[in-house]
Amino acid sequence: MFKKILIALAVIVAGVLGLATTKPDSFSVQRSISIKAAPDKIYPLVSDFHRWADWSPWEALDPAMQRSHSGAPSGPGAVYSWDGNQAVGAGRMEVMAAQPPAKVTIKLDFIRPFEGHNSTHFSVVPQGDASLVTWVMTGPTPFVSKLMQVFVSMDKLIGKDFEAGLAKLKQVAEK
Repeated sequence: MFKKILIALAVIVAGVLGLATTKPDSFSVQRSISIKAAPDKIYPLVSDFHRWADWSPWEALDPAMQRSHSGAPSGPGAVYSWDGNQAVGAGRMEVMAAQPPAKVTIKLDFIRPFEGHNSTHFSVVPQGDASLVTWVMTGPTPFVSKLMQVFVSMDKLIGKDFEAGLAKLKQVAEK
């Protein structure tokens, strides 16, 4: 009986490892929202890390989180680092490129709870009296992430946070 249980567990583990190898080598998560505001009102909210506290879905998860800003005040060269509880972890963001008021590209490095090196892009496209704001995160998928994706996709894991952040960004920009 014990031998059968061990064999069954080995088959399950081998199956999970096998499924993980079929997962893609990179991921992309994207969400968009229409905001009734001009791009030049929205753009500063995403290009200036000092303004992220107004709308970021992760800011409220740890009121005691340590934050630091360095480099340029906003736009290319602006740096934001954080170190918080398990819910927010620790990491660093740097604006790598910007095309006011339409695009912002950010290098995103997570330190903990898992190391990760990703890119985040915001685009703001005028649409009549509103703007379509799109938030995209892309990055490589190391084997540990592939194992996680056997059980939950990156889209489901991060997508809800993007939706919450964009909803809050909408509230702030439409004031």
